[in-house]
Amino acid sequence: MSFPILQKYLARLSDATGAASSIWLDHEGKAQGRFFNCTMSSAFQPIRALDSGAVLAYEGLARSVSAQDQGLSLWKLLDHAASDDESIELDRLCRMLHSINFFRQAGTTHADLYLNVHDRLLSAVSSNHGHAFRRILDALELPLERVVLQLPAATPQQGWLLNYVSDNYRRNGFRFAVNVNSARDGLGVLERLRPDVFKLDARELQDKAGLEQLLQRCAAAKVEVVFKRLETPQHLSALRELSAAAGVPLQVQGYLLDEPRATLLQAPARQAA
Repeated sequence: MSFPILQKYLARLSDATGAASSIWLDHEGKAQGRFFNCTMSSAFQPIRALDSGAVLAYEGLARSVSAQDQGLSLWKLLDHAASDDESIELDRLCRMLHSINFFRQAGTTHADLYLNVHDRLLSAVSSNHGHAFRRILDALELPLERVVLQLPAATPQQGWLLNYVSDNYRRNGFRFAVNVNSARDGLGVLERLRPDVFKLDARELQDKAGLEQLLQRCAAAKVEVVFKRLETPQHLSALRELSAAAGVPLQVQGYLLDEPRATLLQAPARQAA
């Protein structure tokens, strides 16, 4: 699938210079952006099916520009941004960069794109979350249905805010994922929000009974489950056992399988999932 409006936009960007534009293309055609004195671009970490290892999606990650393609994470810049307006500016810049860098090379894949929403942004945007980003995607004629907005784990006091934000994203046509810290938290969120995806930590698998219950409830509600931060063979084995016990297919993401890269990967993971 090609995206002709995006290609025209990229052609215009290729004529821009870093000094004159907040977004430009480097010599390899990758979009870069500037936030204060930091130059950033995108890296993508695959999300794979546990059983087959097939790439189902990628999570977009902001990285400082590096000649070795292993730049530092810039997401924590939002923790130190001086104002809500600057937080919103950085968040939107990251989403646009990732969308450009993903869809300019996504012509041969049907994978989805996961984009983070920083917890500071939940309260910083005054109304209609997702509307501005939808306008950007519509203007570039990029497929909204392949974008999943990834919400942070919320405290009990933030529950109403998560409800409000997720409702706005859904009204704007986005699917959304919710990070949860435990099976118990996930069951509560499932009842309130009905997200499209849950993301859990692959290092936190002690509550096997609770996780089996959550997975079975998610399967019944057609909610996908991704275990992130998969970093050891032991956690991989534990997830296989959990999937078999619950009778539910899982998705996995982590450095055991893939490092984030600027280029979308179609090759097998380093260790078969």
